[in-house]
Amino acid sequence: ELSYEGVMELFDKHVDDPLVRLVSLMDHTPGQRQFVKFEKYREYYQKKYSLSDEELDAFTESQQRAHRDFSDLNRAAVVARSRARGLPMASHDDATEAHVAEADALGAVISEFPTTLDAARAAHGRGMQVLMGAPNLVLGGSHSGNVAAMDLHREGLLDIVSSDYVPTSLVGGIFLLAEEGTEDSLARSVALATANPARAAGLADRGSLAVGKRADLMRVTR
Repeated sequence: ELSYEGVMELFDKHVDDPLVRLVSLMDHTPGQRQFVKFEKYREYYQKKYSLSDEELDAFTESQQRAHRDFSDLNRAAVVARSRARGLPMASHDDATEAHVAEADALGAVISEFPTTLDAARAAHGRGMQVLMGAPNLVLGGSHSGNVAAMDLHREGLLDIVSSDYVPTSLVGGIFLLAEEGTEDSLARSVALATANPARAAGLADRGSLAVGKRADLMRVTR
């Protein structure tokens, strides 16, 4: 979280761990990216933390102040360390073409959870992989009121399906995507959660069924 004052201390503790294979550049400051709509921000955080209106106003102000003080500095530091170690980067919650252009200039290879159709189109046009959440697919839309993953799929803009919560939604999401297409669409939908993310993250040892690769298999029924 780039707006967090102590993020670099935490980041430096883990960046050289061999399990760290991807870095996501996040900033959840109200008024931009995921939370362009203040009413959605209020709805989410009041429910999450049981805040009064006055407490939420103070929390919002502190988050915006932290963004001004730390986001740019932390972004530059995280990007420098990630580049030095060859770690692929994802931009998070791109809402505008400017967000995408900035991420591309920094070397990000994934646009993670773009919040608008314009941002997804811009990312795709720059060769970045567009990643959307499987819960978004299963729910039929974004809990923050942003663009729906299925809409991006129908526009041919969806490259990767992932989940930062409810990982079982990946299976349901894959089948929902498959129902939208032709007879080979199940294989192509599975690739959105296997081969495509592995390739984008530089994980050459997994992602497809091939000689010499990790054979992580799961049998499911629908």
